[in-house]
Amino acid sequence: MIQLKEIKTRKEIKQFVLFPFSLYKGNKYWVPPIINDEINNFDSNVNPVFEHADARLFVAIRNKKIVGRIAVIINNYEVEKQGIKKVRFGWFEVIDDIEVTKVLINKAKEIGKEKGLEYVEGPVGFNNLDKTGVLTEGFDHIGTMITWYNLPYYKDHLEQLGFVKEKEYLENKFEFKNVNAKKYEKAGNLIQRRYNLKEITFTNTKDIMPYVDEMFELFSKTYSKLSTYVPISNAQIEFFKKKYISFINPEYIKFVVDSENKMVAFSIVMPSFSKALQKAKGKLFPFGLFHLLRARKYAKDITFYLIGVHPDYQNKGVTAIIFRENIRTFTAKGIQNCIRTPELEDNTAIFKIWKDFQPVTHKRRRTYRLNL
Repeated sequence: MIQLKEIKTRKEIKQFVLFPFSLYKGNKYWVPPIINDEINNFDSNVNPVFEHADARLFVAIRNKKIVGRIAVIINNYEVEKQGIKKVRFGWFEVIDDIEVTKVLINKAKEIGKEKGLEYVEGPVGFNNLDKTGVLTEGFDHIGTMITWYNLPYYKDHLEQLGFVKEKEYLENKFEFKNVNAKKYEKAGNLIQRRYNLKEITFTNTKDIMPYVDEMFELFSKTYSKLSTYVPISNAQIEFFKKKYISFINPEYIKFVVDSENKMVAFSIVMPSFSKALQKAKGKLFPFGLFHLLRARKYAKDITFYLIGVHPDYQNKGVTAIIFRENIRTFTAKGIQNCIRTPELEDNTAIFKIWKDFQPVTHKRRRTYRLNL
């Protein structure tokens, strides 16, 4: 018999967060989150996303043991302002038992119907800054701190329950040695002179902070055309600053501004924290922080997290300036592998940006949809 329990207290949320630690114990590809960060994600007193979203957490229990979990999410801005009648589900983890998955998904369907919504989609988070998608290929590649890892049966369970593909994401990587540094040095200089642009680079995190709000304004202009886009509030931006910016090596953040110092392009690259997070085992203390700080400075693999260009400057080669600056930094640091975050399969513009780097698609993931 499978019992479904709603999670409400902070103590219960910790049990929700810890479930995948047992599910993936011994799995060399799963990258654990920082436990306290995950707990804070679901604390409405900490995470400002709850100003515009609701989430209910559930665990499936059998024989007094957690065998599955799910977060059922309604982004109220999406539903009320954008008219997208969707109930989201995320943080979905389950043992290989279709009956457990059925119980969890039925709860998402039930909540969606109660709210008069039209379909279920997942796995997704609250917005574009959260993790997304079920891994469908690439199970033998290590995960990243900004993606969910899962086992092959997740896809099978959802399809058996009538879900169909909603969005497909590709994850690509390339070796840094494939990059033609001279080409981007020349192209970056040319574009910079042509449009009277200037690069801004950093060595100290505190120097980045005055630019972050403008970067998110540009992020909104760049990404608002994507089908997945949901606006991000100022409070959420502040939360993001505290959560991520301090962990990112400032040398990996690049901005491009025009003659009036208005931002026209940005790039955020993160050193790979995957192996450091595996060593940390979900805890910053006593040794987790040491592993993360070491990776921040010395990791030889990097992840391209966000890249954006103002609509007025798209298709004008401005990314050549961004890449020129990244190449200089990567060369100095001996970077070996460059990994890209999940990108929508139909986002042809982004694939044009990367085509010269001989990228290899090493993972695929997708979100699934079920009409109510």
